[in-house]
Amino acid sequence: MTTPGIPNDYSLSTTCFGTRLTNIQDQIFAAVGMGFRRLELGLSETPASMEGLEDSRRETGVTIPSLVAGCRDPLNGSMAVERLGSLVDEECDRALNSVRRHVRLARSWGCNTIVVRGNKVENGDLRREHAALRARWDRDGLDPELQEEVVAFVQRVQRSSQKHIEQFCRSLHTLGTESPETVFAIEPGREIDDLLGFEAMSWVMDDLKSKDVRYWHDVGRIHLRETLGLPPQGAWLDAFGSRMAGIHLQDASKDEAEMPIGLGEVDFKLLAEYVPKDAEKVLEIEPSHGRAEILTSVRFLVESGF
Repeated sequence: MTTPGIPNDYSLSTTCFGTRLTNIQDQIFAAVGMGFRRLELGLSETPASMEGLEDSRRETGVTIPSLVAGCRDPLNGSMAVERLGSLVDEECDRALNSVRRHVRLARSWGCNTIVVRGNKVENGDLRREHAALRARWDRDGLDPELQEEVVAFVQRVQRSSQKHIEQFCRSLHTLGTESPETVFAIEPGREIDDLLGFEAMSWVMDDLKSKDVRYWHDVGRIHLRETLGLPPQGAWLDAFGSRMAGIHLQDASKDEAEMPIGLGEVDFKLLAEYVPKDAEKVLEIEPSHGRAEILTSVRFLVESGF
């Protein structure tokens, strides 16, 4: 299963290719060469050309079970899809239209799961406070005092963002009503000024039960939050694992995510106990790492019980 070319049971995010391969056909053949038969369309600085998709899929049997909202938009700072919870009508409409476009594309590619990622808080004071906390962390490291301030800050973000979360839920309700055949899976925010922290995720999952909105776990994002004193992997998986559509698999340290699996601090044997067998398992590794690190990551996952 971990020998190049021998099929494995995982998906590979196109994020792993970075700017090395700029055509989906090349990405598919490279993935197949490493044993993958499932591909997620992930975020990239410049979206790959989709020319040759159908021919290469027919030749290889590769499927595209999931894509990340925004993957067809160049990464240029703030993305439209990050504003689904915006209280500015024009911004929210732009976000909705971007997701709608991704849904139409996903449908044409036989993909039925859209991963929706965290939304940034809009309050200017909170964003400036976040920048100041981040600067102290980068300069002095994480001491107990700063960790305490971070936890208190996240609590304030959650309390002050209820209207944004309500708007986010309305946006997802609209999208779910328009496209009932599409699975929308919500992924937590990475930074501490993202709206989708642990408490907010509970609100979203409860509010959107009727639309069968699902949860998408991200190992690296949650590990980085955990090192700041925020809820750990186990708490997220306990709370939302039963509604998990998929998981982004990567290793992480106290200040770095998207590492090759086995090189960081994440307990993958623990994760294996929580993750549903039918959840989509997607390797999402920083593109500076190559084929050898991806194959080593697959081997580590197999040995860890995934």
